[in-house]
Amino acid sequence: MSKSLNLYAGSALGVGLTLMAAYTFADRNVADAPANPPVLAAAPAQLPSAHAPAQAAATASTDQAVGLFIGAAHADTMTDGARFGLGREALPEEVAAWNVDVSPDGTGLPDGSGTAMEGEPLFEETCAACHGSFAEGVGNWPKLAGGDGTLADADPLKTVGSYWPYLSTVWDYVHRSMPFGNAQSLSDDEVYAIVAYILYSNDMIEDDFELSRETWDQVEMENADGFIVDDRAEAEYAAWRTEPCMEDCKDTVEITMRATVLDVTPEEDTSPTEAATEMNHSNDAATVQPEEEPEKADAEVQEVAAEAPAAPDPELVAAGEKVFRKCKACHQVGEGAANRTGPVLNGVVGADIAGVEDFNYSGAMSSMEGNWTVEALSAFLAKPRDYVKGTKMAFAGLRKDEDIAAVIAYLQAQD
Repeated sequence: MSKSLNLYAGSALGVGLTLMAAYTFADRNVADAPANPPVLAAAPAQLPSAHAPAQAAATASTDQAVGLFIGAAHADTMTDGARFGLGREALPEEVAAWNVDVSPDGTGLPDGSGTAMEGEPLFEETCAACHGSFAEGVGNWPKLAGGDGTLADADPLKTVGSYWPYLSTVWDYVHRSMPFGNAQSLSDDEVYAIVAYILYSNDMIEDDFELSRETWDQVEMENADGFIVDDRAEAEYAAWRTEPCMEDCKDTVEITMRATVLDVTPEEDTSPTEAATEMNHSNDAATVQPEEEPEKADAEVQEVAAEAPAAPDPELVAAGEKVFRKCKACHQVGEGAANRTGPVLNGVVGADIAGVEDFNYSGAMSSMEGNWTVEALSAFLAKPRDYVKGTKMAFAGLRKDEDIAAVIAYLQAQD
């Protein structure tokens, strides 16, 4: 019993010593409050003028009570020329360094120029890891091309070509914020070239069009007239400020519709480089099983294909060579051509689908049967992912029927 009391006594003594030490050292480093601390008082009735003579020390001490906080709070109400002697006027070069935005009419653009051909390797090096080689987007990273005619759909694809109303927004954003993780590392010429490649990927300019301050107004944005002035302040705000009805409320609440799952955030466990590699290499196994029969070509595409002459027109072949530049990142033709990310395309017109030797096709492509007839090629070039279900080919397709016919003529000339 005595041992138990000794334990309690020791514990009580230890707690007491701890509390005493805490009380002793708690306020050791805390300074005493001043006798007459400055307070936040009302603003003086008359603010000092800019050239007022120096006042006595006692007056200055009194004015200090109101402090600079009062002056700052009333700075926007000073209309009699009173000043506090703070700051200076910005120099012209300082204003120019701050004013870096670009207006829709091109005001603010620097000197420089660039074409889509110059921008393609730059885009591949600095942008394709996230946005794809053809600006089609990798994974959930933003798509910059495509979406034509989808704005009225339930789930529209909003890209530079389909949605953005001003070209200046593209230039300004690339100039200030891209490439991701290394912003503002591009020269003005490189920005012009990359923007030109984005426009070219949306079939808005030719590959040799030189984008510059002088040619700025020659680019027509598809959705330039698709926005309206925000008049909610006049049309709606007044209705929101009326007294709300608080009578005859419903007893229950029923959910009638749910929002679309946007799914816009990229997965954290996949780096942009890995995603780009997965999307841009068609020799990986497909994750989606293809349908037994490919979809039939659209009527318009079939009509264009039917009009293609047996002997390719030289002018059409020349036009197709220009369009084929969109394919050169993955495919080669002509003498010395070899398989790259995609198979060599010599003699592809009329050849067996997935028939190039020594090329590892994706599961979706290798399971297809038939030949690359003009009709089949036309349908495939228009919408590759619709024609070959499950393909990982990154190219989104050609929008113009004349471009499809030209590319086929060019490929026929390579037989």
